[in-house]
Amino acid sequence: MAFLHSDYLHMAKKTILTVQDTDVSVLLGNEQDYFSLTDIAKRVNEENPAGIVINWLRLKDTIEFLGTWEILHNPSFNLIEFDKVKSEAGTNRFILSVSKWVDATGAVGIATKAGRYGGGTFAHKDIALAFCYWVSPTFQLYLIKEFQRLKDQEAKEHREALDWNLHRTLTKINYGVQTDAVKMYLVPPRLAGTKHAGVVYASEADVLNVALFGVTAKQWREANPDLKGNIRDYATTEQLLVLVNLENLNAHFIKERLAQDERLDRLNEIAIYQMELLSGSKALQGLKQLPKGTHDK
Repeated sequence: MAFLHSDYLHMAKKTILTVQDTDVSVLLGNEQDYFSLTDIAKRVNEENPAGIVINWLRLKDTIEFLGTWEILHNPSFNLIEFDKVKSEAGTNRFILSVSKWVDATGAVGIATKAGRYGGGTFAHKDIALAFCYWVSPTFQLYLIKEFQRLKDQEAKEHREALDWNLHRTLTKINYGVQTDAVKMYLVPPRLAGTKHAGVVYASEADVLNVALFGVTAKQWREANPDLKGNIRDYATTEQLLVLVNLENLNAHFIKERLAQDERLDRLNEIAIYQMELLSGSKALQGLKQLPKGTHDK
């Protein structure tokens, strides 16, 4: 596991959790999340949150907790210096800053970040939640709930991104199957490599677009002038899966010498059927049955 290093506080992605009207900064990265203790402390003392953190660090229980966490997660933790700090913890004269703790022991679970905006003390989520419980057990529960909502959303977005990238890659791979068939059976040798051949390729790409999406690439661009990319960049996972199949089928139909109009009709029927299987009726919004023999060029 990768924990805090010198550049982490500046490189990690920052997000804000709003818990009971209190904003708590969270640094996300390398599966290790660090919460702002300064923001948590503002829950009880907005004027001097640093004082709350220092008071917590003075406790012997805190030092023992921090030391145990470092022993479990940090192989470079300085046990000799830790024992020195622990022996003084809890006495009236004991005062410990975060920077002094880190410099003396090589701790990685807590650190300070300079800066007027976004600066303060940050700690690994294990440590931050312990601090939060000390500040307010009730607030800790709400913080955990909000953090879990964030992680659930991240996991969902990650799964969707993986699915989209996988299926988009599949469509690119199978698109070569169709273009090879077009080259072999539809483009005369004398037109190979010319702009006229490009027209043929584009026309066949639009066969799939009309069969699945109901519009040509040009029609989609005209209807969506503010969107970047093309119609397939905005396809759902189900649509991309169906597109994979349609590309293979269209290549087969081309080899069978079927006319373009007939191929379009067949592909549209197959697209609707497969979308029904994958997604049910809700996924058919915008996917319309084409009249027999219709081909919008």
